[in-house]
Formats: sequence, C-alpha cells, structure tokens
Amino acid sequence: MFTQVVHYIYPDLKREEIKKFGLLALTFFFTIGAYWALRLLKDVIFFKLAFPADLGWLPNQGGKFQTDAKFYSVFVVIALVAVYTKLIDMFEKHKLFYILCTAYAILFTGITAVLFAQATLGDAYLGKTILATMGWVSYFAIESFGSILVAFFWSFTSSITTTDAAKRGYPLIIAGAQVGAILGSALNYFSSVFAPWKLFAVCTLAVISIMAVISYFMRAIPTEQRVGNKAAHATEKAKEGFFEGLFAGLRLLLTRRYLVGILIVSTFYEVVNTIVDYQMKMQAAVHPYYADSAHFQEFLSLYGMATNTLALFMALLGTSYLIKRFGLIFGLLFFPTGLGLALGGLYLFFQGSPTPSALLWATFGVMMLAKGISYAVSNPTKEMMYIPTSKDVKFKAKGVIDTLGSRVAKASGAKINKLFQHSLADLMTYGTFLSFGLIGIWFAAALYVGRKNAKLTSEGKIVE
Repeated sequence: MFTQVVHYIYPDLKREEIKKFGLLALTFFFTIGAYWALRLLKDVIFFKLAFPADLGWLPNQGGKFQTDAKFYSVFVVIALVAVYTKLIDMFEKHKLFYILCTAYAILFTGITAVLFAQATLGDAYLGKTILATMGWVSYFAIESFGSILVAFFWSFTSSITTTDAAKRGYPLIIAGAQVGAILGSALNYFSSVFAPWKLFAVCTLAVISIMAVISYFMRAIPTEQRVGNKAAHATEKAKEGFFEGLFAGLRLLLTRRYLVGILIVSTFYEVVNTIVDYQMKMQAAVHPYYADSAHFQEFLSLYGMATNTLALFMALLGTSYLIKRFGLIFGLLFFPTGLGLALGGLYLFFQGSPTPSALLWATFGVMMLAKGISYAVSNPTKEMMYIPTSKDVKFKAKGVIDTLGSRVAKASGAKINKLFQHSLADLMTYGTFLSFGLIGIWFAAALYVGRKNAKLTSEGKIVE
C-alpha cells in the first residue's frame, strides 16, 4: 500500500528506491518531529517557565535573555563541532546516529525530570538557580540538536545518494519531515494534555526511534544502494589526526569558493529569519491574549503547523516539479527572491500604522511563507549541492557550515535584535534594509553555486 501511494505521488522513483528513501523519510520524520516540538517548546520554557516573576525575575526576563542565548550558542556549537569532526574519523557513519541520539536522549531525560518537578512541586521547590540553569541548558540542547543532528542526517544521505536519485527521492524525504514537523507542532497546541515535561518525554522517545530506524535501514538496504557519487566515495577511507581533523572542515571552507558560496546560501537566510522571528515572538509575548504560557505555547504551535503544512503541500505538489521543470539553479534562486518580496510587503504594511494584532499576523504570514519555501524548495536543492563533494566536505565542511555557520548567522541576527529591541520601528526599518543587502549577496552566491554544481556534475568531478 505504501509503495503504491509513493509511486503515485512520485512516479519517477524506482521500486528499489522507494524502500531506501522511505526509511530515510521515516528517520527524518522522527528527527524533525522531535525538533519542531522542542523548538517551539524551547521558547515557552525560556520566555515563560525558566525565569518566573514569582522568584524575583523581571517580567518577560526570558524574552530579554533570548538575544544573549542566540549569541552564546555560537560558543557551545564550536565545542560540539570540534567533537563531531573527530567522531567522523573514529566511527562508521551510521554509528554516529547511535552516539549522537544516545547523548541527546540522556540530556532530554534530565530536562524532562526538572520540568516534571516544576509542574508537580512548584517553582519555589526547585529555586531560581535550578530553573534558570534548566532554561539555558534546554535552549542550547535544542538549538544544537536542530543543527547537528539535522546536518548529520543530510551528510549521511548525500553520501549514499547520486544526483539523479536525489532529484527523485529528496522530495519524499522532505514530505516525511514535514509530516513530522506538523505533528510535533500540533502537540504544543494541546498544552492542557501535553504539559512541557510530557512533551519532552515524547520527544526523547522519538530520538530513540531514530536509532531503531537506522539500525533497520543498515540491515534492509543492500550495500550497492548505499553508494553515492563514485568519485566522492573513493575518499571515504581518508583519516586525519586530531588537530588536523579538528580544523579540516574550516580549512576546506575557507579555500574552496564553491563551499563559500554554499555557506552564504545556507546561512544568510538565518540572519533575516532571526530578525523577523524575534519580531513575531516578542509581539506575541506581550499580546493580551497570548501573554500567559499556555496561550503563548498555542500561538507557537499554530505557527509551526501553518508553516509545515504549507511546506508539506509544496513538497507533495511543487518541489519535485519545480526542480525537474526548472532545474537546481531555479530552486536555489526561488527562496531569496520570494523572501525579498515578502519582506518588502511587510515593511510597506508596517508603514501604514497597523494595529498590534494586524502586525502580528502579518509577521506570522511572512514567517510562514519563508519557512515553507525554505523547507520544501530551498533545503532539498541546497543539500544536492553536496553530492559532488568528498567525504570530508560532506561531513566536516558541511558540519561547520550547518552548525557553526548557522549559529554565527543567528547570533548576528540576535545582536541586531538586541541593538533595536527597545524600538520596533527601528528594528523594522534597519532590519529590513540590512536584510535586503544580505539577500542580494545571497542571490549572487546561489547563482554561482548552481552553475558550478552543473559543471561538476557534467564533468564527473568533485570538490575535495
């Protein structure tokens, strides 16, 4: 039944590819489902639970700390990337799933225990220090989970997939991810049923499920179906010492123009997104209806469900067609063009002095559109850019781009937010014009990367 449905929606997928990409889609379903549930819950914890006013914190103290958390997450990720790049040389790729997922499952279990104690025993029982520590730890844990595990999944997938197979199979993976994201977001909406500690417990089980699916994948998919670009596969056994391996990804990134282009395509959006996302959440946090933690959690849930429903619709009906009909370059350029138009529209709307509610929902609409295009069109196209690259590029340089690069981009956006957080008008004005400049550079980089990828693929060469 599953095979027939998939074949109907994606007729170009070969029968033997349906099982392979179906299992990868299930892996990403659990990964993104857990991430979106926790991503939305992370802001509920940080804005509403970790710094309660009844323990002496200022009102909305978590919202004020959020810009600092974005900045400090860069240094957390630097340490994690150093460990990650060494683990790549020490273990087989699929075993890294077990290592990373076990570490996060243990960490999430500890956070679950603190949230359970808060819900049953109260804020005063745990005290100011424990709750604040839980807030910071949960923020960094969830941010790094979304960066490292998602980046590693795509590194693993691109290493066992050819460009032609990726065009056929990546839309299925994206569809699986979006179903998971919708369900993960929906869990936050039912805050009366899924209290924060219960939601963390469910996500911990999802992380454990990732290991189970990968274990089955390695047994069920033949070895010949787990080989991607042949020239890149020849670099699989290359090893490096600790310090050489530690800086290998950064060195590759700084010496390959193609990778610099991918860095820009992958991270400039994060600066823009961080600015608009902060505007939306701060507007919601002080809105009369969404001011309490339960309704704030429901608002974030609505945002997650709307965003990922749009992305799923595009993944099922649009992504495969767009890539096949217009090519990879169009897929790379579609996002910066669409985001630029949406930001321009939002700025013009703001100049008309809308009500707080109208501005909140307009910002909501821009974020929904931006995330939908990103997940359904830009992300799968961007990941295809790594197929004609070596093992070190796929895992080490990509790890730097997707984790450290992403963190630096978000931290940059957070610093802009902090600079103008006391004036929405200044944030809208200066943030919008800065975003337009970044989008222009991003567009040029996307055009270069797309053309270079086409040349590498046609000549059978790789970046190493």
